Amino acid sequence: MRSMRWVSVLILAAWLPAGCGKPPAASAPKPVESDAPTAAQPKLPTMKLYIGPRTMETELALSPRQQEIGMMFRKEMGENNGMLFVFPQPQQASFWMKNTHVPLSIAYIGPNGAILEIHDLQPLNENPVRANSGQVLFALETPQGWFKKNNIGPGAVITTDRGTLRQTFFGQR
Repeated sequence: MRSMRWVSVLILAAWLPAGCGKPPAASAPKPVESDAPTAAQPKLPTMKLYIGPRTMETELALSPRQQEIGMMFRKEMGENNGMLFVFPQPQQASFWMKNTHVPLSIAYIGPNGAILEIHDLQPLNENPVRANSGQVLFALETPQGWFKKNNIGPGAVITTDRGTLRQTFFGQR
């Protein structure tokens, strides 16, 4: 049993430098992915969200491709507009601003529709902003500062004309 642990430690020690270092200078350039987004996506279907006393018109990023592109390449976002991302199950979401020129704020939202946390995102910053919670079922991007300007913070519940976010997107659960 000790020898198996020792072999595992040796394998891990040999793997770490290769996995964490920079590629050698002589390595070939990475091929460009042919399906990488190169332009803004058309406006997505919209829905009104009710957040405290405020109403927001939000685009719905429902498919993996719509979520991948998100606000990339767009140059503006209306003052009371947003983009809602709906995930298939709760997770520890993470967003970045690759190819995104509009300064945004993002609310990570739990299964009950309550805002868990809010972060500001800087244009073109490719460092991921990871949620602290592993219970994120929705994420809402807004113009940067929208939550602060409207006095909305963690704990605020978001609803639609059809009820809670969970009822709206997943039925009665």
